[in-house]
Amino acid sequence: MKQTQLYFRNASFAALFFVMLGYVVRFYPQQLVSFDSSIQTALRGNLSALTTLFWTKITLLGNVAVLLPICLAVAFFCYQKNWKMESYFILLSFAVMGAMSTALKYVYQRPRPSIEWLIDTTGYSFPSWHAASTLMMAGVMVILLQQHLKKGSRKCLMQIGLLILAMLVGLSRIYVGVHYPTDIIGGWLLAIALLQLLFPFYDRLRFQWRFQGKQK
Repeated sequence: MKQTQLYFRNASFAALFFVMLGYVVRFYPQQLVSFDSSIQTALRGNLSALTTLFWTKITLLGNVAVLLPICLAVAFFCYQKNWKMESYFILLSFAVMGAMSTALKYVYQRPRPSIEWLIDTTGYSFPSWHAASTLMMAGVMVILLQQHLKKGSRKCLMQIGLLILAMLVGLSRIYVGVHYPTDIIGGWLLAIALLQLLFPFYDRLRFQWRFQGKQK
């Protein structure tokens, strides 16, 4: 019970910070100009060809055309292994995160940055769907690895690698010019809040299903 309360508290803090940031984005966007601009300038630099190639490739990893097949493949693998709750967990996490981040864009209606874009995109800017979805999926993968791989350096490296990759996708959205840094922070906060909220329910149901013999 105490552990569940801890997860809910973490989710509440992340959600609170998201709402506070969203409030500033919606009603006082000028207060964020200095913060956003300084990070954009530092990260984008002179837009060298090699750096641009790196970031434009990284940002593709957060596209729905990449994330959805990965999500489905992992869910199918889990189901085949009779890890049914894990399969449902990853599918639900991806669906809810995608729907929430998309819906919230219409709540805040933040225009995208008025700087040079290196890729084509549409829609509003806050929060970043790519940042939210990639961190959410990375978080779910980290949990699955924690539950199904034995302790060791390989597991730790895989978990760290997933989180770093999610961070890089978020940063890539700033580099290619289609998001403000605060959009990325908002996406990350949203992912943290939702993951902390969903995990206790998943973990409890997983335990019950294993106890009842419904899955491994």
